[in-house]
Amino acid sequence: MATSTLTMLILVVNAGSTSVKLRLLAEGDRVIRTADLAALSAEGGVEQLADTLAGWPAPDAVGHRIVHGGTEFVGPVVVDSSVRRRIGEFADLAPLHQPKSLEAFDAVTRIYPAIPAVASFDTAFHATIPAAASTYAIPREWRDRYAVRRYGFHGLSHEYCSKRAAAMLQRPVEKLRIVTCHLGGGASAAAIAAGRSVDTTMGFTPLEGLVMATRSGTVDPGLVLWLQEHEGLSAHDVSTALEHESGLLALAGTADMRVVEARAAAGDSAAELALDVYVHRLAAAIASMAVAADGLDVLVFTGGVGEHSSTVRALATARLAFLGVRIDDGLNRTAVSDADITDVRGAIRTLVVTAREDIQIASEVRQLIRAI
Repeated sequence: MATSTLTMLILVVNAGSTSVKLRLLAEGDRVIRTADLAALSAEGGVEQLADTLAGWPAPDAVGHRIVHGGTEFVGPVVVDSSVRRRIGEFADLAPLHQPKSLEAFDAVTRIYPAIPAVASFDTAFHATIPAAASTYAIPREWRDRYAVRRYGFHGLSHEYCSKRAAAMLQRPVEKLRIVTCHLGGGASAAAIAAGRSVDTTMGFTPLEGLVMATRSGTVDPGLVLWLQEHEGLSAHDVSTALEHESGLLALAGTADMRVVEARAAAGDSAAELALDVYVHRLAAAIASMAVAADGLDVLVFTGGVGEHSSTVRALATARLAFLGVRIDDGLNRTAVSDADITDVRGAIRTLVVTAREDIQIASEVRQLIRAI
C-alpha cells in the first residue's frame, strides 16, 4: 500500500462491554474527531455509527481493539473473513468484550467496506511473558488441549504507558525496568523489562489478579469448588458473582472508587475495608512485578483510578518505600495528564500517565499498513 504513514488518517474503534469509543487520528497522533457511544444495539448499530461518522473525513485504515487473540495472534493483523472467524472463536475466553468488539467491527466494515481493517490485541503484548510466568501448574493435557496459560490483558495500555514513561524520562525503554498499573473498572499490573512484558497479574481470563470494580480478582479455586459442591451453586452463579457482584461493589456497596474514598474518609467501615483490601493487593502486585522485572526503575499509574485517585497512589506507594518508592505529596495531589510525582528522595521514578490505547493502536496500524 503506497499511502504515506505521515498523512494516514486512522480511525480507532475501542469497543468495551458498555461503550464504543471512536477516535480519528492524524499524523503526530493528533485527534481530529472523537465520539463516545453506548454499546451498539443489535438493531440499528450500523445506523448509529453511520450517523456519528457522517461528516468525518474518511479514514485510510481502521484499527480495532480486540481483547483476546489467543496464542495465534501475537501482533496486529489485517482482518479478512478467516481472521474474523478465528477471532470469534475466542469469544468464550472474553465473553464480556469479544462479542462487542466483533459487533463494532462488523458495523464499521459495512460503513467502510473497502478500507483496510486491522485488529490490535490486548493479549499480544504479553505474548513475550516467559514460561515460568505464563504456565499454570495444572495437568499437561489441560494446557495442551485447551491452550490454558496466563494470557494477560490491557496489553495495549501497558505497552503505550511504558513507551510514554520512557519518553517522559528521555531514556530508551529498552534500558528501563518498569511496572505499569492500569487501574480502571478492570485493573492489572505488568512487569516490563527491555520494552517487553515479562509478567502481568491477569491470567487465563481478565478475572485473575487485582481487586477491581465488580470483579473479585484472584480467589482460591478451592473456594469455587466448595461453593459448587457444598452450597449447590452452578458455574453460572459463581461466574456471575465473581464477574459482576464482587470487587469494590461487594466490599463497599459501590463500584465507584470516588465514592469508596469519600465514604472511607467519613468513617464508613465497609469502605475503609474495601480501600485497604484494594491497596493491599495492589502494593503486593507491584512488588511481585518488580521481582519479575529483576528490579524497578519506573512505576506508572494509569487508567481512571490510576490517573485520578491521589489517595490510591499515596496509600500504595507508602507500602513500597522499602523498594525506594517515594512520591511528593503536593505533586501527587495536583497531578494531571502526564506527570512525574517522584519525591526528591525517591530512588524510583513514579509517573502518572494518561491512558491512550488509541495512540498505541494507531501506531500498530500504521506500521502494519506500511509493511504491506
